[in-house]
Amino acid sequence: MYFFLGYLSLVEICYSSTVVPKFITDLLVKVKTISLKGCLAQVFFFHFFAVAEIFLLVVMAYDRYVAICKPLHYMNIMSRQVCHMLVAGSWLGGFIHSIIQVLNTIQLPFCGPNVIDHYFCDLRPLFNGLISLFSLTILVSSYVIILFSLRNRSAEGRRKALSTCASHITVVILIFGPAIFIYMRPSSTFTGDKLVAVFYTVITPMLNPIIYTLRNAEVKVAMRKLWGKKENSGMGT
Repeated sequence: MYFFLGYLSLVEICYSSTVVPKFITDLLVKVKTISLKGCLAQVFFFHFFAVAEIFLLVVMAYDRYVAICKPLHYMNIMSRQVCHMLVAGSWLGGFIHSIIQVLNTIQLPFCGPNVIDHYFCDLRPLFNGLISLFSLTILVSSYVIILFSLRNRSAEGRRKALSTCASHITVVILIFGPAIFIYMRPSSTFTGDKLVAVFYTVITPMLNPIIYTLRNAEVKVAMRKLWGKKENSGMGT
């Protein structure tokens, strides 16, 4: 799990970096412009890292499924080589998807008042929403299977298994909720779209490491110790 979390964190840093620096720069200037090449580059890297993140979440769901449903075979199924192949497949999937998006963008007629009613360059074709919906279906199916397999386990075993999956489920909801809302609807200039976009390009990548960290048992113990030291220090003064 930590192997995949490391790559997920890397993807999210890169993902936010495709939007946030330009977003902050535009807040500081009156005339907000971007070149066609810059716009194409932003479309490419935005979709590259976004789809790689989605595929990584699917891989992590499969990892949890194997760990919970087939614990005795986990080390054989999820070997180091398999983990590297799954991560490489996630990056490759994101790369292929971003190439398709750039090719679709190049074919657009760039004439008229070239004004983008958004704070970053993006396309909203149905294809993006279908990828999100398809991946979400796989994720939900994997957790349905996990829940089904937990029926015959003890209450303590079910609690531990669900606790392991809780952070992943929370992150999936934070990522796929806004993505499906944006990409599965007809294109519009609804102001709420920009607020939702800020949520999944800035806030969600910032929250994900916190969510995973707070669900970690070792981190919880360390925080309790730190909190205990602060309380003792306060009482001593």
